[in-house]
Amino acid sequence: MAGIARWCFRRRYIVVLLWVAVLVGLGAINQAAGSAYSNSFSLPGTDSSKALDLLRSAFPAQAGDSDTIVWRVSAGSVRDPQVQQSITAMLDKVADAPSVAAVSSPYAAGGAAQISPDGRTAYATVNLDGLAQEVPKPDVENVISLAESARTDDVAVELGGNAIRQVNEVSTSVSEIVGVVAAAVVLLIAFGSLLSMLLPLVTAIVSLVVSVLSIGLLSHAVAMNDIAPTLSVLIGLGVGIDYALFIVSRHRTGLKAGLTAEEAAVRALNTSGRAVIFAGLTVCIAMLGMLVLRLSFLTGIGIAAAVMVLISVAAATTLLPAMLGVIGHRVLSRRERRQLATEGPRDMSAQGFWARWAAFVQRHPRLLAPAALAVMAALVIPVFSLQLGSSDQGNDPAGTTTRKAYDMLATGFGPGFNGPLQLVAATSSPADQQALADLANTVSRMPGVAAAAALPAQPSVKLGIIQVIPTTSPQDSKTSDLITHLRKDVIPAAEADTGLRVYVGGQTAIFDDFADVITAKLPLFIGVIVGLGFLLLLLAFRSIVVSLTAAVMNLLAAGASFGVVVAFFQWGWGSETFGLGKAGPVEAFLPVMMLAILFGLSMDYQVFLVSRMHEEWVQSRDNRRAVTVGQASTGRVITAAATIMICVFLAFVFGGQRVIAEFGVGLASAVLIDAFVLRTVLVPALMHLLGKANWWLPTWIDRWLPHVSVEPADDAASVTGRGPAADPAHQAMPAASS
Repeated sequence: MAGIARWCFRRRYIVVLLWVAVLVGLGAINQAAGSAYSNSFSLPGTDSSKALDLLRSAFPAQAGDSDTIVWRVSAGSVRDPQVQQSITAMLDKVADAPSVAAVSSPYAAGGAAQISPDGRTAYATVNLDGLAQEVPKPDVENVISLAESARTDDVAVELGGNAIRQVNEVSTSVSEIVGVVAAAVVLLIAFGSLLSMLLPLVTAIVSLVVSVLSIGLLSHAVAMNDIAPTLSVLIGLGVGIDYALFIVSRHRTGLKAGLTAEEAAVRALNTSGRAVIFAGLTVCIAMLGMLVLRLSFLTGIGIAAAVMVLISVAAATTLLPAMLGVIGHRVLSRRERRQLATEGPRDMSAQGFWARWAAFVQRHPRLLAPAALAVMAALVIPVFSLQLGSSDQGNDPAGTTTRKAYDMLATGFGPGFNGPLQLVAATSSPADQQALADLANTVSRMPGVAAAAALPAQPSVKLGIIQVIPTTSPQDSKTSDLITHLRKDVIPAAEADTGLRVYVGGQTAIFDDFADVITAKLPLFIGVIVGLGFLLLLLAFRSIVVSLTAAVMNLLAAGASFGVVVAFFQWGWGSETFGLGKAGPVEAFLPVMMLAILFGLSMDYQVFLVSRMHEEWVQSRDNRRAVTVGQASTGRVITAAATIMICVFLAFVFGGQRVIAEFGVGLASAVLIDAFVLRTVLVPALMHLLGKANWWLPTWIDRWLPHVSVEPADDAASVTGRGPAADPAHQAMPAASS
């Protein structure tokens, strides 16, 4: 790292120009090639995917998105001549609108089922000529405008569907700006210098833009959902600023200790830079751990996030030292430069609040450790009621048209109407058709079923479909029980002694299968990322206890953050209040994504904390001193970095997108818990209690393990020719603690 830092520092303008060239080049290529994000979703081998495959093979032309226009009268009936005339005129205009393939009206022949039993609610299906993400936004907005023109004081008109929902979603760009501004404020407070504040921000923003452009190009080669870049930005903005913050802090420390600008930059990269690389690799490994799940939806997101982190690390270890060379001593504030000139170099040993807090933890570990564990246990309790699923338009904010349409349909047709099940089967013989008709009759009389009927079959299509309307909402656990009962008991009995094979499909069944697949594979995923994290820390710190402690702490942080998400979104403790919609299940893929991200981020703080402790342990062989000095030296910079991440993550909560908000709340709470409870209280308290056992490693393992170190063996000698004991800056804490 010393060689890389020195090269980048001395050729600083070349390095900056190279990054600008990469930025411009990627932008030009992206402009020409564009991106190829896809919302395709598959669960190979599941019942619902087999039903979907049968439907697609039988009706390949019906590939467009289907949205809904819903209206409800305050009095009378939707069949009243005045209402019917007004709505029919509106539907005719919609049918002629661009991107609309067809409109199915309840006033047409065979449309009576689209009017509720009480006659007050009706809906029309609008078939578009493409998928929601493919239809031009102005065309969807035109449909919305035409539909809303039929509203009156007596007739409420709302719209639902994926295309409608996507048009009404708020862009996350505002969240990104808010996150950057909040990070700038925290950095300015921590450093007291405008240029010191700008360095981490510029580094993070450059890496962010390069990463988004790279991910867009990569989407041509790897299947990626269009949520991948948004989640990657959420992660990259946090880690990009944090990585640069750690290096700038160490650089400032070197300057205050009397090193030249070049020596300070080399020192910073050779210490904090190594920790950044190690921490970045752990995040990438955690994200790529999603590949073991073999789900294309998550694979694309994992690869995109790993690319984002790798580029953030590259920018922090090349672009940042080059900019440090351009700025020189101006990275210190005027007051700090005057103080350095008048008072000379200072020993930046831990002092102030963090020195006092570290000493307090050292004196009272038996009090603080149980208290911290009690806090963690309380936060973990909600996890035991975790319900995985998928939010739908019933979870949209109360004022949105999609939520209103959902509620109107539920009121008029029953709570299960918004999530019908489809029993799909190939019917190659009259016997199969009769068996399917008998099944429809049996299902219609089942408890938990509001209605079940075989849909009219086309003579040329050998496919039978039974539409089942549950009595409960799509997110109700009783609906999941109904799906299980159909698959395990009812359908096998109907298939007996026939050639019929019936599959339960529909959006509700797909989400249910997705939750089951994720739940089944979650133990393997946790085992992979915990095991790899343990091995990486074992390589870095050559300690069984430190590695095990990190694994347990990461699981605790993840559990506590899941508890906050369950309370906030599933129990509804604030989701509606903050405009994030009605309480509902937690997204099925959230645990996997959050575990991957959290294990990476938690490892960051563990690496920065323990690497400083290990540095002191190697010199003094005094565990009490190593833990106390390590905590005091890194406390302020870790909490400052955590505060930045919390601000960034919380900024995404208010973007109006429930899925992104779940990540924002979960990640913000996880970082808060990790930095201010685990790394500040529990980890150092436990390390004080464990004593020298912290650094124990069996001799045979020590011989077997390759020697990899986060911090260099003789850092000071690498830049000044002196040993570590001779250089007061070697004992220095990050500059943010001054």
